[in-house]
Amino acid sequence: MNAPALKTEIEPVAIPAGVYAETVTEVHHYTDRLFRFRMTRPAEFRFRSGEFAMIGLMIDGKPLYRAYSVASPAWDEELEFFSIKVPDGPLTSHLQNLQIGDTVLMRKKPTGTLVNDALLPGKRLYMFSTGTGIAPFASLIRDPETYEKFEEVILVHTCREVSELKYGFDLVEEIRNHEFLSEIAGVKLKHYATVTRDANYPHQGRVTDLMRNGKLFTDLGVPPIDPEIDRGMICGSAAMLKETKQLLIDAGLNEGANSKPGEFVIERAFVD
Repeated sequence: MNAPALKTEIEPVAIPAGVYAETVTEVHHYTDRLFRFRMTRPAEFRFRSGEFAMIGLMIDGKPLYRAYSVASPAWDEELEFFSIKVPDGPLTSHLQNLQIGDTVLMRKKPTGTLVNDALLPGKRLYMFSTGTGIAPFASLIRDPETYEKFEEVILVHTCREVSELKYGFDLVEEIRNHEFLSEIAGVKLKHYATVTRDANYPHQGRVTDLMRNGKLFTDLGVPPIDPEIDRGMICGSAAMLKETKQLLIDAGLNEGANSKPGEFVIERAFVD
């Protein structure tokens, strides 16, 4: 009598109810601390550029989620995310090992305050970011609606080292070379990158210090922040959020929300 055949198939992971299970299509590692990945987008998934989603993985048989800003614009056929790598992070320690073909879970309802609808009409939009806080702005600067609403869009990105700025430079280059975004963004988009630990880079220092001493505005060739025409979005570390928010309040701007638009908005969702 023949021995029974050994079962070699891998049991499929049970997907929790009420979530999407999407496939990774691209992974790019920038440094030992930063990477981005793209994955399939459910046909029925709708979001506003700048919103975040809860994404996660099955870990030890249970789903673990964290809030991640969707870095791709609302019109994109795929979803893009930009992440830090935390060696002992509950999720990022696993997420950084993603490969093409892997499955990522995503809850079905996006949300967030870094959206054009949460801002009152203005002429100049500042996007203040540190590290992976650039992610929601990666979505917004690739959305034509942003340029329809503002005459000037200034992406401010601060990192520790020059190598960590590459994602932002790649984004701007992509827009400059894009078939239709290049015409829409045109001269409206300005990119101001600064570092805090590399003495060889032209723009150095924390963005809040550059705002206080006026160097940010001098370098950009624009006047100091004016609540009548300037609008702001902030995404980054907790300390940066608090400090930048106070500087905008001191300049006469009021914080807005989806229910009550204002002159500036903050994103308070973080990854581990």
